[in-house]
Amino acid sequence: MHTTISVSATAQYAIDLEEKYGAHNYHPLPVVLEKGEGVFLYDTDGKRYFDFLSGYSAVNQGHCHPKIIAALIEQAQKLTLTSRAFHSNLLGEYEQFITNFFGYDKVLPMNTGVEAVETAIKLARRWGYERKGIEENKAKIIVCAHNFHGRTSTVISFSTDPSSYSKFGPFMPGFHVIPYNDLEALQEALQQKNVCGFLVEPIQGEAGVVVPDDGYLSTAKQYCEAANVLFIGDEIQTGLCRTGKMLACDHENVRPDILILGKALSGGVLPVSAVLADDEIMLTIKPGEHGSTYGGNPLACHVAVAALKVLKDEQLSERAEKLGQLLRHELTALHSPYISLVRGKGLLNAIVIKHHNPEAAWDLCMEMKENGLLAKPTHGDKIRLAPPLIISEEQIHECVEIIRKSLAILS
Repeated sequence: MHTTISVSATAQYAIDLEEKYGAHNYHPLPVVLEKGEGVFLYDTDGKRYFDFLSGYSAVNQGHCHPKIIAALIEQAQKLTLTSRAFHSNLLGEYEQFITNFFGYDKVLPMNTGVEAVETAIKLARRWGYERKGIEENKAKIIVCAHNFHGRTSTVISFSTDPSSYSKFGPFMPGFHVIPYNDLEALQEALQQKNVCGFLVEPIQGEAGVVVPDDGYLSTAKQYCEAANVLFIGDEIQTGLCRTGKMLACDHENVRPDILILGKALSGGVLPVSAVLADDEIMLTIKPGEHGSTYGGNPLACHVAVAALKVLKDEQLSERAEKLGQLLRHELTALHSPYISLVRGKGLLNAIVIKHHNPEAAWDLCMEMKENGLLAKPTHGDKIRLAPPLIISEEQIHECVEIIRKSLAILS
């Protein structure tokens, strides 16, 4: 097995700068990108690639979508930031738009995905104390093994991935970890009197696109309702049409008590996240008790409305459903001895690589890069395949051919 890596002097210069001056907290493929358009990325030498990571599902609408970029430019020339010390003419309009869009009373705007997760945790705890009557500082939130909700100190406190938490302690208490896709474990954990929330990814993305059994989410929601516990849906990666519905929870008609959104909420243009809930939950937080300098800034508000309109106007959930089925069918039809499993929903998919070499998934991604397709392994043997939702049938076939050709590197 051998992959010939071609890195130009221009690209190597950029890579060397990062190596010398940047923290070594990522291990990217050796490709230096400078332009994106639709489903494509272009490197500093002008080579074109299919993007099969989509910024971890942040660019569902495609790179530099003209309507989203137009909204960005229009607002950037007027007003970008006021802070929440003052009102802006766009915040209320955005709040009305997104709450109507998803059917909630209130939204709390934030910036990054993990900020939204932290916000949801605080909301659930506050609700637990003020509404459920849990004793102060005793609230518990149930989470799932192999979760990925971000990398802040709070969130890594309930990670089961050593690379996320090792030597970063001490950790925050108040979380109870159960196996994912295990309703019996959830039912048992809900018997604890101090539980205020169940935080769950409808599909575990970072774990390798692990799709739970049919009925898991709907039954989990029923169990939470019976126990007077909030169902907190982390739809940062799975939401906004990625899995073939506007939200992955929609596949089972589940309405989270607290909904967490991020990533494609801006179409990959800038950090925008949101936490949605009804008044009983949201209004437990009073002025001065939570916030963010950039949360709900005018630029983010204008861009997010444009990004949500693109999702609906271009029927991207329907596209994701149809093309996801095609992608999984074509990958399965390869009958490759090196692909042990194809799984996913909509255009959030993964293949599991079977090979004696533990670096086989990385080597395959390197070969796919050489052949014009960018993807990245997760947890060693899994490769996520998640292109922008605007990809066409013809392009799906072209990309599967690239994968087929690249698999020869494992022979």
